[in-house]
Amino acid sequence: MSVRAVVVTYFPGDHLGLCLDSLESASTSPISVVVADNGSTDGAPEAAARRPGVTLLRTGGNLGYGGAANLGAAGAQEDWLLVANPDLDFTPGSLDALLAATARWPRAGVLGPAIHTEDGMLYPSSRLLPSLGRGIGHALFGWIWPTNPWTAAYRREKGAPAEGTTGWLSGACLLLRRETFEQVGGFDTRYFMYFEDLDLCERIGKAGWDVVYVPSSVVVHEGGHSTSKHSAAMARAHHVSAYRYLAGRYVGARYFPLRLVLRLGLWGRFHASRIVGRVAAGAVPTRSAAPGG
Repeated sequence: MSVRAVVVTYFPGDHLGLCLDSLESASTSPISVVVADNGSTDGAPEAAARRPGVTLLRTGGNLGYGGAANLGAAGAQEDWLLVANPDLDFTPGSLDALLAATARWPRAGVLGPAIHTEDGMLYPSSRLLPSLGRGIGHALFGWIWPTNPWTAAYRREKGAPAEGTTGWLSGACLLLRRETFEQVGGFDTRYFMYFEDLDLCERIGKAGWDVVYVPSSVVVHEGGHSTSKHSAAMARAHHVSAYRYLAGRYVGARYFPLRLVLRLGLWGRFHASRIVGRVAAGAVPTRSAAPGG
C-alpha cells in the first residue's frame, strides 16, 4: 500500500526535522512526503525539502490546517494519505501498525493512532460525536470539574484503550483512505483551525465508511509549538469553529433561539478562557492575592 504523508507547517522550527526523522522508522515501506507550508519564514520547510522524497508546497498564505492539507493531498495517486502535525514523534512501526489495521477494517475510511503527550500521558484522541447535552456539560464543567460525566463520556476516558470504531479522531495524525477523502471533498476549509477533524470524520461516517481508533499504533505529540505564540487568536479560532459546527447542525428559523444561546455562551466562554489563562500565567491576581482578598 502506498502512502503520501502531508505535513502541515506554520513556523515549525526544529520540530519538523525531528518529525521527518521519526517518520523514516514508522514504516518499512517508502513514503512520499509533502510539506504544505502556510507561510513560514524560519527556514525549516526549505531545509526539509532538501531531504530525498520530500516536496515543499507553499500554500501562498496561512490557509489554516484543513486548507493546507487539501492542497497537499491534491493530485495524489497513493492509496492512503497520512495527514500530520509537524510536532509529532512517530514511534518505530507506528505507521505500519495503522496500515495493518486496514486489513482488519476493510471499510475504514480513516484511522488514528494512540497519541501520547511528552510526559507519557494518553491524550483522548478518540471521541464520541458531540451531542448538545454532552457539549454543554463539557463546556460548563470541563475546567472546574475535569472528571464530570459529560466530559468523561465525550472523551471516552473510561476503560482501557481498545481498537474499534469511534465518532471522531484527532486531526494531529490521521491515516485517510484517499478514495474516501476525495469522495467527501476533503477538509471543510470554512474551519480555519479546530473542529475540521471532527467535521471530516463525521462526514466520512455518514458516507458509510468506518472511523477507526488503533491504539497499537503510538505517536507522541509535543503540541502547542506554534499555537502557544498566538494563544488568544487560537482560543478565538476554537470558539468560532465550535459555533460553526454546532450552528450547522441546528439550521432554520425554529432553531434561531438555540443558535443565539450558543453564540452568547461560546462568546462568554472565550472571554472566560482568556481570564483563566491570564490567571494561570500570573498576569491577573486571584482573589486571595488581591488587596483585601
